[in-house]
Amino acid sequence: MQGANKGSASALNGSGLRIGIVQARFNQGITDALVQACRQELLALGVTEDHIEHVQVAGALEIPLALQAMADTDRFDALVALGCVIRGETYHFELVCNESAAGVTRVGLDHHIPIANAILTTENLSQAVSRQEDKGRDAAQVAVEMARLLRSLETA
Repeated sequence: MQGANKGSASALNGSGLRIGIVQARFNQGITDALVQACRQELLALGVTEDHIEHVQVAGALEIPLALQAMADTDRFDALVALGCVIRGETYHFELVCNESAAGVTRVGLDHHIPIANAILTTENLSQAVSRQEDKGRDAAQVAVEMARLLRSLETA
């Protein structure tokens, strides 16, 4: 039964869902493309423009706090984290990647809200550019699918 609702029309029906997006401004060219792809996919899945709330933060480490503030409102069915961390010459890359991912996971579990984590972690700019559109679309699909799944489990 694993994956039974993946790809089904009802699992990807965003009609009536409220989605919050948190975008990191660091590496903004990449994160702007992530947001654009995510928003376009959310709209294609039936989420209306007025049910999408988009906020920006400085970088990946600030994303979890903004997600937490959004989750605290109880207005959203799912959230999306969009950012880009490109490896540099120091340990800072690992710190930012690990801590931002842990924070995103913690918010989702603490608030019982699905969060699509599309904080790209790449070796270089070329890898980030090649992933920006697909990962933005994927994040939208994951947010809608997980919101529908949680709703179905809560009413079962």
